[in-house]
Amino acid sequence: MIMSGSLVRRSGVALVSAAALVALPALPALPDGAGAPGAAYAAGRAGATGRGGAAQAGEHWRGGWAAAPQRPTEVFGKNWSGEGFARQTVRQVVRVGAGGAQARIRLSNRYGAAPLKVAGATLARADQGAAVRAGSVRQLTFGHGKSATIPAGGELLSDGVGLRVRALESVTVTLYFDAPTGPATLHALAGATSYRAAGDHRSDVGAAAFTETSQSWYYLSGVEFAGGGPARRDGIVAFGDSITDGYGSTIGTNRRYPDALADRFAAAGRPRGVLNEGIAGNQLVNTTADFGEKATARFAEDALNGPDVGTVILLEGINDIGMSEVAVGSGGPTPEVSVRQLIDAQRELIRQAHRRGVKVIGATLTPFKGAAYYTERGEIKREALNRWIRTSGAFDGVVDLDRALSDPADRGRMAAAYDQGDHLHPNDAGYRAMARAIDLDAV
Repeated sequence: MIMSGSLVRRSGVALVSAAALVALPALPALPDGAGAPGAAYAAGRAGATGRGGAAQAGEHWRGGWAAAPQRPTEVFGKNWSGEGFARQTVRQVVRVGAGGAQARIRLSNRYGAAPLKVAGATLARADQGAAVRAGSVRQLTFGHGKSATIPAGGELLSDGVGLRVRALESVTVTLYFDAPTGPATLHALAGATSYRAAGDHRSDVGAAAFTETSQSWYYLSGVEFAGGGPARRDGIVAFGDSITDGYGSTIGTNRRYPDALADRFAAAGRPRGVLNEGIAGNQLVNTTADFGEKATARFAEDALNGPDVGTVILLEGINDIGMSEVAVGSGGPTPEVSVRQLIDAQRELIRQAHRRGVKVIGATLTPFKGAAYYTERGEIKREALNRWIRTSGAFDGVVDLDRALSDPADRGRMAAAYDQGDHLHPNDAGYRAMARAIDLDAV
């Protein structure tokens, strides 16, 4: 996929996202091993009982990596979601925040119109590009079968497989589809390169067959690990829109805001899974065709159903403000929202999390003066919402990302050193500054 940076800069899409906190336990050295597989399931959305529910008795699974599913869209440029796949292999590389001795993957057919047949899948340690490390390829099974079918609207959890993976290591997930899939559930703004090959190349170590590339992820929504650490509910979810999603960071370098936070935990000797559930363009109170279901609708499924989630960082609302002023994507401006509506939506997310025993850290909305959809009316709303986030006491903690990124001479504007150029999205240095704003010992 070619990311349409021009589209975002031209329209001023404020694709802000969530940040993450928490301090979690370090992972000791882990031996390679086959490990007994966990149980797999394929479930419809209504039937799913939580993504951690498929672990074997006595196993504790933790989230290592995640991406929020989206309906097929090419709002950010050409990708493979509209055509889907047939007799093709898709290879996807992701970096994990925390690892373990066993691994499994989660696949989503949330927006599929028909059942999705997965003919086979492998997991390996990543090498350069589409290549994987020799000797690391593991055949994945689903309920002990090599293939599986995911119902329309459902998801699929593989069996566990022995593969020793450390924090901040990259793994490669390879999927083979032998029958036409139809339009594909994806995560549009991957900020990483995926690869496609004709025919079945799921076990290839080399990259020669993978001649096509895309900058989206397809069907893959999670990588989870077990083994090597105590059972603690300490996973972190970064929830929001494009500032969590990483728009403006350098492609293929894992410099998104949640990645920078995972780097800090690892450097402190206590790696944690920081799961990125941002969707570029997402809103709190409005669902859009191009930018996902509204936060209040997708929060429970995307943020709370991981196997070990203990804390969510919520950074969302700037798109509700800005997109009501300027049309973005395929539709017109979204309905205007009041500050009260934004507050009520954030309170609803807090209630959803607290019912699951999950803490919520509120993040103030970052500056956007000079962005294409900036207005003085919108700035008044942003400032009012930020006052409420800082002072209401509704959250379990607050991260002042507004202050972390703003220009000291003009608090409504992002500091030039952190601005990727559209006065809305941070650059790599800005994402690092956001991660530095978090006290790792605070939660």
